Amino acid sequence: MAAMYTTIVVGTDGTESSHLAVRRAAGIAAAVGSELVLASAYFAGARDAAACQRVDSTPVVGDETAEQILASAIAVAREVGAEDVRAVMMEGNPVEALMKIVHKEDADLLVVGNRGINSLTGRLLGSVPADVARQSRCDVMIVHTVD
Repeated sequence: MAAMYTTIVVGTDGTESSHLAVRRAAGIAAAVGSELVLASAYFAGARDAAACQRVDSTPVVGDETAEQILASAIAVAREVGAEDVRAVMMEGNPVEALMKIVHKEDADLLVVGNRGINSLTGRLLGSVPADVARQSRCDVMIVHTVD
């Protein structure tokens, strides 16, 4: 029987709430034998991050920071039991970067945390989980990571 999901992408910005989404995605990947792709968007510099500031994500500045975040997320995923784990980082705002990674990886499931989706600002300006859910061509799981 083929796996329900063959490639799962999960977004992480290094926060504890994003690690909850990583744990959920890793649990699914371990259970169904899927490849898990940990994804992090980053900005080249602080000025780029400030220009594209979102209330529902922590801006990751610099590729070295993104590498550290992904190394931490790999450890979290392996603790949960995921075996086939890779990390991918992409420069740009979180929504655009996640959509590019999902497309490039031919993912059939995208997992993100719910941070910002229920806030007034998130409802008015958009949030990462709401925006990726609207734009994604694969299944999207929004994990309850914050109240």
